[in-house]
Parts: sequence; structure tokens; C-alpha cells
Amino acid sequence: MSEENSIAIEVINVFKEFRRLNIKSPTSLKSRIINILKGKEKLKKKDKFLVLDDISFNINKGEAFGIMGRNGAGKSTLLKLIAGIIVPTRGTIKVRGKLTPLLELGSGFHPELTGRENILINGLILGLSKKEITSLYDQIIDFSELRDVIDQPIRTYSSGMYVRLAFSIAMNVNPDIILLDEVLAVGDAEFSKKSKAKIVEFKKKGKTMILVSHDPNSIVEVCDNGLFLEHGRVAFLGNSADVASKYKAIV
Repeated sequence: MSEENSIAIEVINVFKEFRRLNIKSPTSLKSRIINILKGKEKLKKKDKFLVLDDISFNINKGEAFGIMGRNGAGKSTLLKLIAGIIVPTRGTIKVRGKLTPLLELGSGFHPELTGRENILINGLILGLSKKEITSLYDQIIDFSELRDVIDQPIRTYSSGMYVRLAFSIAMNVNPDIILLDEVLAVGDAEFSKKSKAKIVEFKKKGKTMILVSHDPNSIVEVCDNGLFLEHGRVAFLGNSADVASKYKAIV
């Protein structure tokens, strides 16, 4: 296998900027809105806000890669860029393989539909046929441990139930690459342990994974290598134990 063919994800000199819109006067929000509607006050564009500043790294096929950093460091923005949900301001991201993102709690779920119906919808979004999804129902439901409530509307689920179902769908649709944002932080200890075991099984199949977590133990236990982000820049890139150590030193 050539070096390029062994790489699942390439992030090359990536920058991401956002613009913030602020209102000029220091009056109350209600007064500002009324003044804007009356044409007495205008929105003013502020300077660009740089969220990610020249990020570069590679992730090999079959590698578990951890991303750590304080809140606001740019971790979730980086995952969204890799998932193709947003695009870089500058730079290039190359992804080789079928990718499944699990980025936000309940993302892609319809609250009025049942768990079973949401499995179908999510499977279709991820490119599976209805027949393929139907064949996976029992596997997904059993792993999530939600059989008793699978025909209840999703809006009745707790946050832990959301994660159980979303994680179970993501891990059982057989992606080449999976992106996990703080998934192991939600739910009980038993399910977290079960999820880590599933991730290890996922790795043994030669799959690729990115895990964002504030838990150094999870990063060391699950990941091979990783990235420590600080203020949108690469503070450290290396093996997972060193990444976790660098993170613990600043929190």
C-alpha cells in the first residue's frame, strides 16, 4: 500500500474564520431590536474571528485519533470541517472512505418520530437501503439497550438514551471512518465501558476513528495518537499518552 493510500484523513494548512455581527449601542436587547426595525440603528460587521489557525495533520487508516483542548479551542469546528458540514476558509481536507459523524446530541433525529423510525431515517441519510437498515434493526436496538422504548417518540428520551441510540446506529452501519464528539461523556458508566469495547472492536476491523474528549483516560485507553488544540492552533501532536499529559497540565 502506498503512503497516500494508507492515509484516511489529511488536514493540510487549514484555517477557519467566522464573522460576528454586533449591534452598536449598549442599550437593552429589546431597545436594540426596536431601533433596528425603525431604521434608527444598524448592524455593524466586526472583524473576522479566527477559530482554526493553520492546522495540519494526517490520520492513517485503522488509527484511533484523539483531539483534546479547552472549551473554545476549535475541536468541534475541526470535526465539522472533516465531516464536510462546513468548509475551510483556506486549506485542504482530504477524506478517503465512507464517513459517519456523531457530532451533536440527537443530530438528525426527529423528536416526534419513534426510535425505530429514526433508525430508518438515519440509515437512509447515511446511504443504506431500507432492506439493509431493516436487517440491522435488532443489532442496533440490542446494543442501545432501548428495546422497551424503541417505539416511543424520541422526544421522550433522556440525553443518555439519545446518545445510546445515535452511537449504536453510527457503529453498526459499517462506516470506514467515524467521528465522535464527547460521546463517551454522556450516559452511565456501564454503557461507556460497552462503547469503548465497541470502539476497540471497530479498530480491530481496520476502521478509522476520531474521538473528541475532555477525559484524558478515554483518550489514552482508546486512541493511538492525537492532537492538543490551544486557541485554535496545534499545541502538540503525538501519541495519545503525551497528548493527555499536555492537556492535564493546563486544566
